[in-house]
Amino acid sequence: MKLTIQQLLDAMWQDYSALTPDADPIHQLFADLNQGVVVNDHIALRTFNLDKVTLDKLARPFLATGYQPIDDYQFPAKKLYARYYQHPDETLPKVFISELKVAELPDHCQQIIHSMVAQVPEQLVEQQTFCYSGRPWQLSKEQYQTLASQSEYASWVAAHGFRPNHFTVSINHLSSHQDIHSLNQLLLDNGYALNTSGGLVKGSPAVLLEQSSTLAKNIDVKFDDGVLSIPGCYYEFALRHPMPDGQLYQGFVAASADKIFESTDARRPAS
Repeated sequence: MKLTIQQLLDAMWQDYSALTPDADPIHQLFADLNQGVVVNDHIALRTFNLDKVTLDKLARPFLATGYQPIDDYQFPAKKLYARYYQHPDETLPKVFISELKVAELPDHCQQIIHSMVAQVPEQLVEQQTFCYSGRPWQLSKEQYQTLASQSEYASWVAAHGFRPNHFTVSINHLSSHQDIHSLNQLLLDNGYALNTSGGLVKGSPAVLLEQSSTLAKNIDVKFDDGVLSIPGCYYEFALRHPMPDGQLYQGFVAASADKIFESTDARRPAS
């Protein structure tokens, strides 16, 4: 049965919230303050740039429902390339998909990733549900830790597979908060840990986008040889500012996104 775009997004939320202990409580916090309305600005997905599982493969179900590629971004320090997609229906969230440049990792890490991707069934990639299908490969704790020593991103994808990395509250659509600083304070007052890499707020009105995010809480993940408590997913918050023509900026800021990526870093300093 083919899912509608709304059914696909709903299924992705269910998968994401199961790995994100803060997601449902934070969503409810803002729903209570905004007559039940919490608009999702964008969803993010992660993958590797290997042919079988490139970002183009993850983008397929979104392209099939009318999404279009808008812009590309490079993150040299994290060895990432990304593209974002937008739907003509502005009530639908943007989709931000990134992929790791595997060839830029040390050989022993490349070998682990190639062995994982070789286990991905071709028919899984063809399915509409591939973007939230989870981890389709075997992985040991040692392999996870080897990848984590070189790339937090690589280890996150290795541990969690294909699924939303974060959802994003659109501050522009909240009646309860018109600025990101008061929103961050509400979260802090309610006991949520926020990502302080690059500052509590990433970006500024000058670059037309301000972002903040929670820190991904550790969750228990099963590996072939036991369980590790490692970062799951996080929740992001975005405030978009008007361009000279009065329209809200819809893109992303690479320097800010670079710091947002660190919301799942197991080696990050505590906030």
